[in-house]
Amino acid sequence: MATRIDGKALAAQVKARAAEGAQGLRRKPGLAVILVGDDPASRVYVTGKEKDCAECGFLSFEYKLPADTTQETLMELVERLNGEEAVDGILCQLPLPKHLNEEQILNAISPEKDVDCFHPVNVGRLSIGAPVFLPCTPAGVMEMLRAYEIPVAGKRCVVLGRSNIVGKPMAMLLTQADGTVTVCHSRTPDLAAITRAADILVSAVGRTGLVTADMVKEGAVVIDVAMNRNAEGKLCGDVDYNAVEPKASYITPVPGGVGPMTRAMLMANLLTAAKRHQK
Repeated sequence: MATRIDGKALAAQVKARAAEGAQGLRRKPGLAVILVGDDPASRVYVTGKEKDCAECGFLSFEYKLPADTTQETLMELVERLNGEEAVDGILCQLPLPKHLNEEQILNAISPEKDVDCFHPVNVGRLSIGAPVFLPCTPAGVMEMLRAYEIPVAGKRCVVLGRSNIVGKPMAMLLTQADGTVTVCHSRTPDLAAITRAADILVSAVGRTGLVTADMVKEGAVVIDVAMNRNAEGKLCGDVDYNAVEPKASYITPVPGGVGPMTRAMLMANLLTAAKRHQK
């Protein structure tokens, strides 16, 4: 029977440390959140991040823009926020409406205020092992492994998914922790044979029921990053939790696992940014 990794409880600890770490600053850390359009899921995420700021005693500034906002208008807003003294971090909620160039917007955010760690400068810093900020979701996974004293060094780690947001940086962080990492994707043949060799399996694909019991070896650590909805509309991940849980040594639930940790690590990044700005 696997130990259930409680992301919600651990996230509360991370946020408490962030709040404590801001006590000596001359002003409260400030997060600017840009929301373009009326996507319901994005609205939920933004509200959650604003709530996290309030819990930590940080400031949040919301910039709500209509769905037909032009690229020029959005770029002008980002440039203005880059120069705002009270703003330590800038977050542009994705996805953006299809007519907007996401890459251009994310690259326009100052690397010093890029608390999502999406800017090429911060990705480069991460790749050479000298990060300023850590990508929130992969950093949350690493914090879970540390908190539950799950060793990475010398372990076979398999990451399902190769996205810039989760898969690639997850592989980098596991490698830097001395794990031996394999990244799998839609073109990977005989996927189950690879996942069965994993001591630590991280799934970040976004496909309900992708990871079944026959794909997991006895005693593996299973981290489910995905957030999907099943046929009944219920939140779930990539992992068939009920089938895999008896085989795993540790497992994350969905919801209540990696999701809360992603938001908590954003607060940790915001504190880092504020400390750098207030030197």
